[in-house]
Amino acid sequence: MLTIMRKDKAKASFLRRQGRSYTEINNILSVPKSTLSGWFRGVAWSDKIKSTLQIQASRDNRVKMRSLVHARGERLAKIYEQGGQEAREEFERLKYHPLFTSSICLYWGEGNKASRYNVTIGNADPLMIRVFVDFLKSICGVAPDKIRAYILIYPDLNSIHCIEYWMKNTGLTKINFTKCVTITGRHATRRVKYGVCTVGISSRYLKEKMLIWLQLLPLALTNDEFMRV
Repeated sequence: MLTIMRKDKAKASFLRRQGRSYTEINNILSVPKSTLSGWFRGVAWSDKIKSTLQIQASRDNRVKMRSLVHARGERLAKIYEQGGQEAREEFERLKYHPLFTSSICLYWGEGNKASRYNVTIGNADPLMIRVFVDFLKSICGVAPDKIRAYILIYPDLNSIHCIEYWMKNTGLTKINFTKCVTITGRHATRRVKYGVCTVGISSRYLKEKMLIWLQLLPLALTNDEFMRV
């Protein structure tokens, strides 16, 4: 048994000096990694190999991560390209639909255009918010529980009453609302009776489509196409 262990240790030492990891040696000799660790613990040349292997592993991981990010970026670019084509086809089908065109106009005037992901509008008029909510549900196919809303209020407004008002008049439910955001300005009292509601969804895919629609609708409105209908 001792002779076998000595032979295994000699073989393991030879493999280790070649720069093999404990896992590789274990796969070749079936020597437990705990045993290998005991054999080579504190051995200067083995510690140097360990450090070299760690550096190489770190480099390999960075290369893999970059490859994954690049692959993910390529897939996303392809998906967004498909979304753009889909948006153009949908525009041709929906450009005379009043809910579609009115909602694009709402977003044109009131929407968040700076964010890469948020498709949201904010306004004090509940009917305007309701139209956009219906657009998200009916036209865009957004599940009702995925829509998020919050209300900007002044300190003298009651947040519960404000949420109840917006639920009653917009078709939203309690699960759609996050906490109200209290704001202060030159005057710490109400400017609007029930605050300003912001509603929408975070979706890069839908945002890409919305940006396409924002390009196409003004072009359609400024030629005589709609005038002929």
